[in-house]
Order: sequence, then structure tokens, then C-alpha cells
Amino acid sequence: MSSPLVSVEDYEKRAAEIIPAGSFDYFRCGAGDELTLGLNRSCFERIRIRTRVLRSGSKRDMKVTLFGEELAMPIGIAPSAMQQITHPEGEVGNARAAASRGVVYTLSTVATYSLEQVAAETPGSPKWFQLYIFKDRTLTESLVRRAEKAGFKAIVLTVDAPMFGIRRAIMRNKFSLPPHLVIRNLEGHLPPVKQGQDAPNIQDYMSGQLDPTLSWDDVKWLQNFTKLPVIVKGILSKEDAILAADAGVQGIWVSNHGARQLDSVPATIEALPEIAAAVGDRTTIFMDGGINEGTDVFKALALGAKMVFIGKPALWGLAVDGQQGVENVLDILRKELDLAMAFTGCQKVADIGRCHVAHESEYYKF
Repeated sequence: MSSPLVSVEDYEKRAAEIIPAGSFDYFRCGAGDELTLGLNRSCFERIRIRTRVLRSGSKRDMKVTLFGEELAMPIGIAPSAMQQITHPEGEVGNARAAASRGVVYTLSTVATYSLEQVAAETPGSPKWFQLYIFKDRTLTESLVRRAEKAGFKAIVLTVDAPMFGIRRAIMRNKFSLPPHLVIRNLEGHLPPVKQGQDAPNIQDYMSGQLDPTLSWDDVKWLQNFTKLPVIVKGILSKEDAILAADAGVQGIWVSNHGARQLDSVPATIEALPEIAAAVGDRTTIFMDGGINEGTDVFKALALGAKMVFIGKPALWGLAVDGQQGVENVLDILRKELDLAMAFTGCQKVADIGRCHVAHESEYYKF
């Protein structure tokens, strides 16, 4: 009898046994020597939580309100490509899990279920759409229009992918889209992804379709034709955060693309504080990268994020048990966050602040 799965790490280990090795590496890997991939986790480990006693009360309220919509907790699901690779339920199972737990689900452009399919399976639930800007601007605009029509509530514009990083695991495995799967949102709009041993890997295919000449003018272009909130995803410096706020975006998503673009960039939890300090009073700050425990969520909230997003943990849950697996992962993180709030005397999410965390160096001055 197998041991119960009681942590995100447990789900990752079980997922590694289920997902074929080449596909698992596609989701797990980072760029280059994977220094930043390691930093996304190790930098959380250097942050200490400062507890407070005799203040906890009996219950904590984790609800947050974003763009006029109340959410059950400050944890959402980040966009990840081609989720049917991990489980037949794919994006639909992931989105259903998010809906059942009252949190945001973000659908990737490069999904194996379409915008319309996901919307039909999760009516009324909070969903955002992650957008790449293609060389074909007509295609790009049509994706936004489809998201609007399907009831998605925000556009998450990925701005850190003028090209894709050097991901050696993908290169070694010659990873390409499995022959039984299709990128549904792009079906009929772009040449089909070639299959077989000699086919280009999926990131080379996508690199050939995306516009590498993007500028802040393209953010304004997007804002001019959609009434949905625009969130820019992939900001790692206060300079870019200020430009984003100046452009009037409704959200800044601090992200290093899962450490998959350029190695040696900072972990997102390292970049978060300066961005929150620079523009946290002008726009809403989100963050992903390295979130494996509810204590990680707490630390990110304390350092200025309004909400955090998980990508890989949701995929590991999906691989293990479809929708139910993702729900279990969300429940684990919720319980861990609740305990962190209890031990620090935070009754609601807004109570979590900079006073509740310290860097490890602050405890080694003797």
C-alpha cells in the first residue's frame, strides 16, 4: 500500500512515476544549468516567518477580492502548456478543480483544450486567459475576442518570451507534441505542429510563430481593443514595473517563466520586494515561481504580492489523480497557509505584512 500524499513534494514524486520521463522533464526543467530553477526554491528557504502568540483567534479569513470578484484564497493556478500530456482531463480537470475551490484558473494559449471547451465546463468560475502576441496580429486579436466572449475575466500578457530559453532537457529528449494531441486554441490558424522523431520541438515551433519585436506600444495596442483588465506577466525589475504601471496595466505578475527563459536571473521572491515597493500602490502585484508550501504563499504575501500562482504543483496533482489531485494540492496549500496565519496572529490576508518575515541573515549577526 502506497503512502498517503500529504505535501506538494509527495505529489511531485508520484507524478514523476506516472508521466513519461521526457514529458516530465519538459514540465520540470529550467534554462541553462538550472541555477535560477534552484533559486526559485532555495530563496524561500532563506526567509524566516516571525510568529506572534496569543493573537490567533479561532478562524482565519483567506478571501480576497480581485477585479470585483471574490476569491476563496490568495492562491491561483498559473498557465501551463499542453496539460493533457499529464492527464486526459488536462486543462478541463485543472479548471474544474480551481472552480470547486473558488480560485482563479489561468488558461494557456498553448492549451490542449480550447477556450470554449474550458469555459463550457466551468461556467461562472473565475478564469483568466494567458496571451502570447503572434506575428499574425489578427490571430492575436481573435484570441482576445474569443476569451471575452467565453467569459474570461482578464488577459495575462506574457512579456518575457520574445524567444524561448535554452532548455537542455527538452533538447536532449527531442520533446515534441505527442501525436494524439492538438493545440486547440491555434487549430486552423497556424500550420499544424509536425509529429515524429524529426519534428522540431514544441518550443522551436512556437518561437517561429511569436513576434520577437514586442515593445510597450504593444501593451497599449492590446489595451486599446479590450475592456478586460490587462496583466503583464514576466516582470523582474522595478524599472520595468514602473513602465508597466505608467502604461496603466491593472496587474504586474512577477515571474521568471518558471526559470525557463534565462538562467541566472533572480528568483521571483527575490525580485518581488523591490517591485512591490516601487508600484504596489499603483497596481496589483502577483507572483509565481517556487511555491511549494503554504508558508511560501505567506512569505510572498508578506513581501508584497496580492496573490500567488502555482503551475507545477497543479500539474503534479493533475497527473496523479486528475481534478481530484489538483483539489488535494490546493487543499494542502490552504491548510498550510491557514496554519501560518494562525501562528502569526493574522486574522485575514490583509493582516499579513513585512513585519511577519525576516531574511535569515537577520538572525546571524552574532
